[in-house]
Amino acid sequence: DGMNVLFIVVDDLRPVLGCYGDKLVKSPNIDQLASRSVVFSNAYAQQAVCAPSRVSFLTGRRPDTTRLYDFYSYWRVHAGNYSTMPQYFKENGYVTLSVGKVFHPGVSSNYSDDYPYSWSIPPFHPLTEKYENDKTCRGKDGKLYANLVCPVDVTEMPSGTLPDIQSTEEAIRLLNVMKTNKQKFFLAVGYHKPHIPLRYPQEFLKLYPLENITLAPDPWVPAKLPSVAYNPWTDIRQRDDVKALNVSFPYGPLPDDFQRQIRQSYYAAVSYLDMQVGLLLNALDDVGLSNDTIIVFTADHGWSLGEHGEWAKYSNFDVATRVPLMFYVPGMTTSSVRQGERVFPYLDPFSHVLDLAPQGQRKKVVELVSLFSTLAELAGLQVPPVCPETSFHIALCTEGASIVRYFNASEEQVEEEKDRCDVCFNEEPVAFSQYPRPADTPQWNSDKPRLKDIRIMGYSMRTTDCRYTLWVRFNPSNFSADFEDVHAGELYMVETDPNQDYNIYNNTSHGCFL
Repeated sequence: DGMNVLFIVVDDLRPVLGCYGDKLVKSPNIDQLASRSVVFSNAYAQQAVCAPSRVSFLTGRRPDTTRLYDFYSYWRVHAGNYSTMPQYFKENGYVTLSVGKVFHPGVSSNYSDDYPYSWSIPPFHPLTEKYENDKTCRGKDGKLYANLVCPVDVTEMPSGTLPDIQSTEEAIRLLNVMKTNKQKFFLAVGYHKPHIPLRYPQEFLKLYPLENITLAPDPWVPAKLPSVAYNPWTDIRQRDDVKALNVSFPYGPLPDDFQRQIRQSYYAAVSYLDMQVGLLLNALDDVGLSNDTIIVFTADHGWSLGEHGEWAKYSNFDVATRVPLMFYVPGMTTSSVRQGERVFPYLDPFSHVLDLAPQGQRKKVVELVSLFSTLAELAGLQVPPVCPETSFHIALCTEGASIVRYFNASEEQVEEEKDRCDVCFNEEPVAFSQYPRPADTPQWNSDKPRLKDIRIMGYSMRTTDCRYTLWVRFNPSNFSADFEDVHAGELYMVETDPNQDYNIYNNTSHGCFL
């Protein structure tokens, strides 16, 4: 009958996790999942902002096909009536359920999270979501502020809880309903943290003493960074605590001590997230479905923590586009456990330090646009066809190939296979991302330009060896990019410049496998 699917998507989570080699973070529950999963260490989003990224991977189409680069259009009306991944599972006998932030709410999902197309019942949003940007952060003077850095006493919050806690509770309730009804399900759970504001239970600060927090390895604006590539982090400038610093626009910088506080709170929010994931997976054990459920864990994009002097997503750098991506598939990534044996016992982030290696680490470059095809194949469904070059008129096709072929093979086996069989692996995998800008220099709307204001599109290609980006003229009225009109270029060699600080685009002595 095929397996259930638990699809966990996190907002703004870069791979600061123990299973990705981060030595500071406490993420035992996600690390435990990774120890039973295939983990992709080079997975990339197609655009580093929420709505375009989510619509892209949920439809299996790139932003130039969804024609969504901002938050203000619904692809079924604006571009084409494309089927979504949950819709495809629903049409193939699954009960499809959405909890929390899966689609970006609002216009971009027709104010309904694409219900009833994608979901069997109306999606659940926590009631406390509406307080997310309110003045709930207590300052040193005892007053309440709408701060960026926002550790809180949960008992003082509206309804005495937080949105992600409510999402976990609802997801657990639905798991129990599914067990009782014996229905095959596709359950998507979207967590908000570590999206700003960095609001989380204050006890998680204890895990990260400020003296242990370092600055980004490159907290300066790189000398040869084209100004069009820079994002001026206008989101955080609107927060009360950042406003009080009176930081100059567009480059800042923020004071070093405040940079450490942001990084500290981001880590604390990740551990708070880890607790929610742990409770959810523990509940999957409780209902006896861990052996019958594929689990996917990923994020919509990353977030800069001071790298290049930036504090946001909104760019084509790895820190903004690279995401965690892991697949737990019973019987494939791990052997099935005996009846009654727990697969995902809850691990308290305050007392558990895990040193578990991922079941299989894959270094191949992959893209989130491949999620649709990959999950369909893992679930035993017919894999949707590959889209032709122009696919606005085609309801069901994907622009990302399934990556299941990387699951069972070690890196060495894949390379050997590639040498023997050009048909099987006939090209080096590449990830494409893009980001729009209104102008060549940082403006107040550079981070999130509306479609009508986009004048330049940065198309970025990530290979194993390099990141190559061209910023070209873009016409928003007909969605066309003019690659003859190049405004700027970037080229970073990953092996010698992993942080992408030294742009060698104009250095003809360097090449990149293109």
